Amino acid sequence: MSSLYDVSCFAAGLAGNVFALALFLSPVPTFKRVLKAKSTEQFDGLPYLLSLLNCCICLWYGLPWVSDGGRALVATVNCTGALFQLAYISLFIFYADSRTTRLKVAGLLVLVVFAFALIAHASIAFFDQPLRQLFVGSVSMASLVSMFASPLAVMGVVVRTECVEFMPFYLSLSTFLMSASFAVYGLLLRDFFIYFPNGLGVILGAMQLVLYAYYSRRWKSSDSSAPLLA
Repeated sequence: MSSLYDVSCFAAGLAGNVFALALFLSPVPTFKRVLKAKSTEQFDGLPYLLSLLNCCICLWYGLPWVSDGGRALVATVNCTGALFQLAYISLFIFYADSRTTRLKVAGLLVLVVFAFALIAHASIAFFDQPLRQLFVGSVSMASLVSMFASPLAVMGVVVRTECVEFMPFYLSLSTFLMSASFAVYGLLLRDFFIYFPNGLGVILGAMQLVLYAYYSRRWKSSDSSAPLLA
């Protein structure tokens, strides 16, 4: 029979996987528009490339020959994320407006693959345990922190414009819940490289929700007070 500790670890990690799925699905409306228009219009492919690199590094960290005992639920969520990002990047390349954009995104994809291969090779060739886990964990933590910090620019836009149009509620909520789940998972495993970046994600996610609660009411009230056109 599984212990309460094992069940708690699994439940926290599984919840993180479920909430992460909502994040991975968030670009679907964007790509529905791309498919309908048969054009990437003014959309940027760089966020998907960076997300792919982040998922690959974190997937590598979750594997048993990198982390002591393995972090299976970290590996599963990032494997799923990597597949989603590859699908989005493939669509982006296929529907790019120009050959130059197509070659640029394809070149950056090669660069992402090379960067990940270099990190993976270096971790195996130059490090034994526990230094291997320390090396990959540090890289994955830096990658995660940069990903969690990326919405800061959007939060600044919300404060300046007093409009939450560019900060979807469910995206912020999914970020908060996923980060909270993996922060608990990391704490239960006593894994600093999991609980620290996800702890920051909880703080940033909470800040987004607070901003949304505050400015959405002001935005709606200003909308409702606008004069109606005859």
